[in-house]
Amino acid sequence: MIQRLSSRPERRPRARARGRRASRILLALAAMTALLSVDVPDALAGPPLGVTTAAAADAASARVGALFAGGIDGGHFCTAAVVRSEDRDVIATAAHCLGGDLDTTYFAPGYRDGETPYGLWRLTDMYVAPDWTDGKDPDDDIAFATVAPLDGRQVEDLVGGFPVAAEQPAGATVSIVGYPSSEESPLHCANGTTMLSPTQRRIECPDLSGGTSGSPWLVDGALAGVLGGYEGGGTVPEVSYSAVMGDQAVELYREAAVNG
Repeated sequence: MIQRLSSRPERRPRARARGRRASRILLALAAMTALLSVDVPDALAGPPLGVTTAAAADAASARVGALFAGGIDGGHFCTAAVVRSEDRDVIATAAHCLGGDLDTTYFAPGYRDGETPYGLWRLTDMYVAPDWTDGKDPDDDIAFATVAPLDGRQVEDLVGGFPVAAEQPAGATVSIVGYPSSEESPLHCANGTTMLSPTQRRIECPDLSGGTSGSPWLVDGALAGVLGGYEGGGTVPEVSYSAVMGDQAVELYREAAVNG
């Protein structure tokens, strides 16, 4: 609050000094306001929560890829992502995505518009929970698989891998990158989540249709689940689900990471 200056003659010199100080303060405040009002770059601001857009071609999306049956001419049917492992050859996806012949299933990280910039990697082994194998329990719809080396290199050497993080809070904000079967480039959406049950997480993101099963659910850059679980991940494109990354899923990951 600026004090009212006295009009008495003997106080005029002090009043002028106060006026100069007030002017300097106002100029400093104006300069600070200008700095704070600078627009945030789009790369930092990002789209609003709950909005699905084309995924940027960056380091994170390069770790996410489409699963193909028999090669890229066979069409992609699910999504997977590279996770960190000792042998640098492990991907995460939904268990219901791994029901076919692994020898003819391929992973294409960073796939866009018919191009496979990081190669096409054949799956070699899979790690699924016994309760999924026996009864297709939606709480166990998280799986891991290994891929064969390509030209003497492992997939994680080329694109890196996401860490795996269990026990995320109920309302965690999740980022999803996935490949609808009708699209040839990945989509991205981030939003807060709610708990459908203690073992199933729910998110509202439009346009995540068939083919996005297995898409990584990322919390602060770490894999906290995959699109799947309840209703196979959801029956409408606007709402999706993931089984919570529990002890069984973590044990599967450890087995794949060490033995892969």
